This record gives sequence, structure tokens and C-alpha cells, in this order.
Amino acid sequence: MSDSVKSILQSLDICSPLIEEIIATGRIKKVPSGQVLIDKHSQSDEIPIVLEGILKISRHDKDDNAVFLYFLEEKEICAMSITCCLEGKKAAFHVTAEKDTLLWMVPMSRLDTWVATYPSFRKYIFASYQTRFDELLSTIDSVVFSKLDERLYNYLLDIKKATLSYNIHKTHEQIAQELNTSRVVISRLLKKLEKEGKIAQYRNRIEIL
Repeated sequence: MSDSVKSILQSLDICSPLIEEIIATGRIKKVPSGQVLIDKHSQSDEIPIVLEGILKISRHDKDDNAVFLYFLEEKEICAMSITCCLEGKKAAFHVTAEKDTLLWMVPMSRLDTWVATYPSFRKYIFASYQTRFDELLSTIDSVVFSKLDERLYNYLLDIKKATLSYNIHKTHEQIAQELNTSRVVISRLLKKLEKEGKIAQYRNRIEIL
């Protein structure tokens, strides 16, 4: 397993001494599909790097209504977890495995030293923050400026991009929860997208055309 971790870290242009430190101090963690890794009550001293699979980041209100924010894919680190750990705060978001996911958990206690000592790691962290910031802006634009049918179609395209599959195995109810709307509305909009030739619907499966 350490060889696969080393290969992924090398592809990020992280220097060899730091790669050895990350491998020596980290640990593997498997998260089955659908399992919550971080919720709004969590407070962790470890940061996940995705080796395989996909993590879904969402925001929940006090009534547990959720809105999808973005996906974390292979080679990506959870920038929001870093912020919470640095400030000693509980998470204000949910992280759920979209599919079976393999993570490399690194200790938060070493992060300051690594950022200060290794320019390659500092660049990696800052790039992660920039990517997440851009995705959050895109989410805000979608919520504020886009119609719900556009948000729905963009959401489906995001899943296709993250999973590298044209087939999306989600129920109408699951999609409605993630877009913070009703199942009836989602069913109507999916039917509209189907009539427009953008998708095809099957039992618990949607195909992007």
C-alpha cells in the first residue's frame, strides 16, 4: 500500500523527503459507499487525502436539510478539514463516501511544519484551497443565478465527471435531498431533461446522453 501512496504523492510533485514523512506518519482508512466520514459534530486531528474513490461534501442546516457543494476526487485533500483542525472547531459540513473510498489520513500536528519546510507541499495546499474556493463560487452562482433545472443538470454532470461514468445510480429522493428540494420537483425536472434528450431514466438509474 505504501508504494501506491508514494506513487500518488510523486504525481503531485511533492518532494521525496516529505513523501517519506507522510507515509511514515499517516495511516490507511477505508470508507464504504454511503458512510459519513465527517459530520457537523466531528472534530478530528487528521486530514484525509483521497487515494481511490470519491468523497461528497455537503452543507446541512439545523434541521438537517442538505445542499451539495462539491466532490473530492483522487489525489485531492480536504481543505475545509484543514481549516477546522487549525482553528480547533467542529466541522460545519458533511463528508460522505459517494462510492467505496480509500484514504490516507495524515496528522494535523505536522501540517504547519510541512507547509513551512516544503514549498511543494505549500503549493499543493494553496492549490487545494483555490480549487475549493472556485467550486464554492460556482455553487453560489448556481443557487443564486441558475434555474433549478440548470442546477439539476449541472449536478448530474458533476457526478459524471467525478465518477467517470454516464450512469448515475441515485433515486429521485436522494437527488432532491442533495439539492434541497422536493422529490416531486426533481421527478418533474428529470422528465423535462429526458424530453430534451439530455438524459434517459431507468429504475434507480439515470443515464447522461
